[in-house]
Amino acid sequence: MSEHPTAPGSEPTNSTDVVCVGETMAVLASAEALAAGTKLVVGTGGAESNAAVALAALGHTASWVSRVGDDPFGRIVTDAVSGCGADVTGVEVDPERPTGLYVKDTGPGGAGVLYYRAGSAASALSAADAERVWARDPRVVHLSGITPALSARAAALVEHLLDRRTGNGALRSFDVNHRPALWGARTAAPVLLDLARRADVVLVGRDEAERLWGTPAAEDVRAVLPEVPVLVVKDAEHGATCFDSDGAVFVPSPPVDVVEAVGAGDAFAAGFLSGLLDGLSVERRLLLGHAVAGAVLRSPGDVLEALPAEVAGIRGSAGA
Repeated sequence: MSEHPTAPGSEPTNSTDVVCVGETMAVLASAEALAAGTKLVVGTGGAESNAAVALAALGHTASWVSRVGDDPFGRIVTDAVSGCGADVTGVEVDPERPTGLYVKDTGPGGAGVLYYRAGSAASALSAADAERVWARDPRVVHLSGITPALSARAAALVEHLLDRRTGNGALRSFDVNHRPALWGARTAAPVLLDLARRADVVLVGRDEAERLWGTPAAEDVRAVLPEVPVLVVKDAEHGATCFDSDGAVFVPSPPVDVVEAVGAGDAFAAGFLSGLLDGLSVERRLLLGHAVAGAVLRSPGDVLEALPAEVAGIRGSAGA
């Protein structure tokens, strides 16, 4: 891994800019607590496909690789991601396992989020699925810490994709994305730390890093991940710090009137990776991450619906 990672393929090629790998589920949501007769709205939710959609909106070729069930929910998921501009030809339809599902029971007195993903099609992801990733000749492979929590087989896929001896020399991007509902911090901490140490680019929330590794400040996170070429520590409304071989750059978060926080981290990752692909400075990568995340925070959904006006100004000229 280089001291200053740059995505391979600076000249135009037939490669895919970013391949995002992981589960996307169907989402059933209601504005009121679940009860007999409650009306539910069907949507989709998945960290990696959220990132792929945002990258596509930013003008990159983005592909989502996963597995869904041969069921209506699977078709809803793939149609939604495809309809937002991301390539879904790398999604395999599993005739035996269902598409994962979660229910937002968030009305007054509701139970929160209910997951129905055990035994899902995506939990059967394995190292064999890596072929569909490398077939797309990606410049960047983007993964998250959600996938290894799904099953031992899915964890093996993440390990394989982070193995520098495999693939085409693509940059490996890893969003720690710890989900306590899937696995507790004690179990997840050593696994996620090991996976992060294998990546070229790591994104992690300061709060989740503290929960996992006992690191209260961004500098403490860097101390436990000194070998990662590019480390981004996000600190919610305060800002984000990027560490690389040149040192640390902090960019504060602009004020945002938050409507819905879900999906903002995925959008930030997409913005940062977009800046990396375009050769922007570290400061502009962080600014772009904040801008794209802010657009998602201001909307009721967890997918980027439209590029914020400030994106063009942040991008300026590549390398600036």
